[in-house]
Amino acid sequence: MVLAVVAVVIFAVGALFVVGFNKLRSADVSAQEALGGIDVQLTRRADLIPNLVTTVKGYAAHEKSVLEAVTAARTSVSKATASGTVGEKAAADAQLDKAVIDVLAVAENYPDLKASANFLDLQRQLADTENQLSFARQYYNDAVATLNKLVVTIPWLLFAGIAGVREREFYRAPSDQQQGPPPISF
Repeated sequence: MVLAVVAVVIFAVGALFVVGFNKLRSADVSAQEALGGIDVQLTRRADLIPNLVTTVKGYAAHEKSVLEAVTAARTSVSKATASGTVGEKAAADAQLDKAVIDVLAVAENYPDLKASANFLDLQRQLADTENQLSFARQYYNDAVATLNKLVVTIPWLLFAGIAGVREREFYRAPSDQQQGPPPISF
């Protein structure tokens, strides 16, 4: 009888360990996957930039500093998505946002450029990417919130160290970054 009770207790503890370990690891994988979604959208936006720069360059060749800033921002995004922290990704994202806004501001001075079908298509693609990026950021923060709640609450916090899971950093836009996508007029 005592042996049966001990066996049931050992089984229950083992089952709780397996459930806790798997729940924490699943939440961690979901957060990592969500961060990958941000990387995909940042890369997509960075990949649109050369086309935008080429289109604008044909009309505004003398705006060299703006176009160079875009290229530098694109390089920062590429580095951050390859191996950066969440903070580095947010900073690169902000740098690229500013560069895109500057290019679009230059475009405002060129009515022929604003009427170009290629430029209008790039603006539409950029706006779509900004919306998807905003969704990816929110999805990541939701996944991180779920993970962080598990990591700090009983009984899951008892398994966090064993599962190799820790709290993750939220995706925060730098304080000087505007909220929402850059303004794009058609």
